[in-house]
Amino acid sequence: MLKSDPFQRKPANPALRYGLAILMAGFAVALRHSLTRFLGEANPYHTAWVAVAFSVWYCGLGPSIVAALVCLLGMNYSLLGRVGSPGAVNPTDLWEMLGFLVLAAMIIALGEATRRASALQQRTENALRESETQLHLALEDRTLEVEQKSAQIAVQARWMNLVNDAIFVRTPEDKISYWNQGAERLYGWTSAEVMGHSPRELVRTVFPIPFSEIIRNELWEGELLHTKRDGSQITVASRWTTLRNQQGELAGWLEINTDITARKQAEDAARKLSGRILNLQDEERRRIARELHDSLGQYLTAAKINLDLLSARMADKPENGLLSECAETISQCLVETRTLSHLLHPPLLDEAGFVSAARWYAEGLAQRSGITVNLDFPPDLVRLEREIETVLFRALQEALTNVYRHSGGSTVDVLLQLDAEHVCMEIKDDGKGMPEQRVQRVTKGGVGAGVGLAGMRERVREVGGSLALLSGSTGTRVIITIPLDRPSDESSESQKDGSSSPGAFSMA
Repeated sequence: MLKSDPFQRKPANPALRYGLAILMAGFAVALRHSLTRFLGEANPYHTAWVAVAFSVWYCGLGPSIVAALVCLLGMNYSLLGRVGSPGAVNPTDLWEMLGFLVLAAMIIALGEATRRASALQQRTENALRESETQLHLALEDRTLEVEQKSAQIAVQARWMNLVNDAIFVRTPEDKISYWNQGAERLYGWTSAEVMGHSPRELVRTVFPIPFSEIIRNELWEGELLHTKRDGSQITVASRWTTLRNQQGELAGWLEINTDITARKQAEDAARKLSGRILNLQDEERRRIARELHDSLGQYLTAAKINLDLLSARMADKPENGLLSECAETISQCLVETRTLSHLLHPPLLDEAGFVSAARWYAEGLAQRSGITVNLDFPPDLVRLEREIETVLFRALQEALTNVYRHSGGSTVDVLLQLDAEHVCMEIKDDGKGMPEQRVQRVTKGGVGAGVGLAGMRERVREVGGSLALLSGSTGTRVIITIPLDRPSDESSESQKDGSSSPGAFSMA
């Protein structure tokens, strides 16, 4: 089992995996049918996506396919019963079934491809680490003369030609002195063509940090952007080792590069899918909130009016007390329905903008929890893009919820700043802070970062922004920066391909 791969969590017992997938699918079907009176019969696959995603993540390829089929049959058992009746089948239902099958197949395929790519990458990295360890031991044990060293290096060179990774050696003058066959296959230049050339100039390396900082380290690992002989660009996971002679003087650097372009593309695809799911979630919250307010709220209001009228007519009868209790219960239902609708998606966010919605939510939290929320917003703040305002509100909502649930703080300061190019929101509490390991997981997007914080990070990234998390014994600070003039998709892709300046490439 690969510890670093979240898709390798599936149990070893096939029966258990299939049983879990079917059980999850059955639960999703039962939950959706129980919510039919609230959500209606249209688009019945809200809960099915959870079952499919869980099966892909935890149970594997076969169980996820079974879960998707169980959800499809369970959600459409009434439709299947009408198949033999002419004219009884609604074409819209068939299109919804087809859409569910297509999207479920895409999610299953993406999860399986990511799992296989991660497993292959992990095996490759383990083999490279073992090779690198053996090479370190060989280099440390060499005490013979220059001729003996050359002979041993030649033996190692023949061995390194067997691996698929690009391995080459730089001299202290940054010239290539060794170029294995893996490098020839990866970049397209033969060993004879590159000898004596600078690798930085040859493959047009784009570094995440200055080159001078890299060569100061004995060992360095990171991602680099390289250009092959045919002009195409690739992303490599690069590992550098400093080589020294018997006197401890610099003899060069050993560099091992692994092509991770496919993995990065898969990560970008997964990130885009995650952003799309979050957008769909916001739209669904907006729709459910509107339905609660316009439909259920109106029915409850009508019922309360009728009870009030009936109570007025029966003011002198014993049943009047029971009618009053029913009217009070419906009043509480109205309040709860309105609160739930506003928490799902406050109408102020669409009608008056982020500032009004933020003040409403902060005041409500302060009343419920006793936490003091100080909002420092520009008095002349103009309306922002709807997508940016949604991201800011959801981030504020998640941050304040975390303060209430986890931090133990009593005061939260929210500062919003706006200039011609960016909007920046800083949220600071006086709580107990977060463990350093969790801060690192949230910042780097690792496993265990937490659903809420991970969703906040993905929302901000979806609009081209950045999230910084700083935490200590005096509290936690969340800093969100979003550009107001976001680049187009074409511009973003060109930056990823390296057509922009070197400074645009980062290790994010």
